[in-house]
Amino acid sequence: MKFVIRSLNVSEKKGELKIPVTEIEIDMLGITTDAHRGDWHRQVSFLAKEDIDEFAKKFKHEFKFGDFAENITTEGINFREVKILDIFENENVKLMITQKGKKCHGGGCAVFEQVGHCVMPKEGIFTQVIRPGKLKVGDVLDYKPKVFKIAVITLSDRASRGEYEDLSGPAIEKSVEDYFVSINRKCEIEKIIIPDNATQLKDLIGSMRAKFDVIFTTGGTGMGDKDITIETVTPMLSKRVPGIMEMIRIKYAEKNPNALLSRSVAGSIGKTLVFCLPGSPRAVNEYMTEIKTVLEHMIYMVYSFDNH
Repeated sequence: MKFVIRSLNVSEKKGELKIPVTEIEIDMLGITTDAHRGDWHRQVSFLAKEDIDEFAKKFKHEFKFGDFAENITTEGINFREVKILDIFENENVKLMITQKGKKCHGGGCAVFEQVGHCVMPKEGIFTQVIRPGKLKVGDVLDYKPKVFKIAVITLSDRASRGEYEDLSGPAIEKSVEDYFVSINRKCEIEKIIIPDNATQLKDLIGSMRAKFDVIFTTGGTGMGDKDITIETVTPMLSKRVPGIMEMIRIKYAEKNPNALLSRSVAGSIGKTLVFCLPGSPRAVNEYMTEIKTVLEHMIYMVYSFDNH
């Protein structure tokens, strides 16, 4: 989907009405001449002309571009349909959506002081710079929804030799597909079967960490000699999230005490989430049921977005 820039607006101080300009330069901190630039997630703000017109009609008040302190006024896109981590870009710049709406400044906002209301807290979009460059009025931007890349790694000597049908990997795949449909997101899933080999697993995750949003492993979480997943993956994690796996073990151990014997772990490597699940389809379904309740929020957390 393409949409057009109708106005570019900057201000020297936060909370002020912004002044339209013909072009802007964006660096990795935001617009070089705007007060909202900085090392944070709300570097460049957007507001749709359609939302401004609707707001003006409702309150019978005429507004100019920049009156709501938006940096970029657009036409041709419905911001209510975009999502966090989606992309706005053209050949010059690339911006990632980091927040929808914001807390109203109230009396500290120039527009609020004029009419007692503001459209920005509900309809505004905030972005972070991925690729810097220049923009001018009339430029066209592409809207590209985020496509989540998911890896599913099955560890099994027999399955890797074709002696045993992998059932837990497909169970994860089906659960992931259903989840992303339920939240109206797109995903691509890559499935891999490898033997219970620590070196191969370490090399595989190392090569995937910068390319995938989430990595699931299944198998190798027990207490046998070939159960090497946890010893291999745990040292690679930059952060561990023990609570979710502990909760799952305790919850399902009420019916099956053997659930307490799983050594499954969860955490992150940079911005890639990693979940090491047991090897049985039943256990996979139990774990995925609970993981999906927090997965989207965990994704935002690794990007340091405050979307509570």
